[in-house]
Amino acid sequence: MTRVYETESPEETFALGEMFGRAAKPGQVICLDGDLGVGKTVFTQGFAKGLGVKDPVVSPTFTIVHEYTDGRIPLYHFDVYRIEDVDEMEEIGYDDYFFGGGVCLIEWAEKIREILPGGVQVVAIEKNPEKGFDYRKITAEGFEKAEYEDSGN
Repeated sequence: MTRVYETESPEETFALGEMFGRAAKPGQVICLDGDLGVGKTVFTQGFAKGLGVKDPVVSPTFTIVHEYTDGRIPLYHFDVYRIEDVDEMEEIGYDDYFFGGGVCLIEWAEKIREILPGGVQVVAIEKNPEKGFDYRKITAEGFEKAEYEDSGN
């Protein structure tokens, strides 16, 4: 199922991420697609809050993955932008994350598409300057509607 949301501020993008985090289940692998600066980290911060994560959530650009284990289920936030070869994912033991008991959010997932498990979900975030600086179109694919009802966005 595909669902489209529109947000008009970082706070609304955060709130949408929080809604998704509240409904998250162990074993989910979610690809976050979008250009630099569209709000992937803001969405992830909201997602983490929805899981009950208390630690500050930052972009893992230089470490590939940040682990947040203080929520109701572990959150593994990947940024694979700097991956040159998918073998680098083997070095960090990606399969333990992808097939473990947590939820994975992966930025720039297209770089590792060949090793992603079947059934991944996608959250694509796009800007549209004609609709305003903070406007975002957020398309969620592969999620069950009953779990991700519109929260007024």
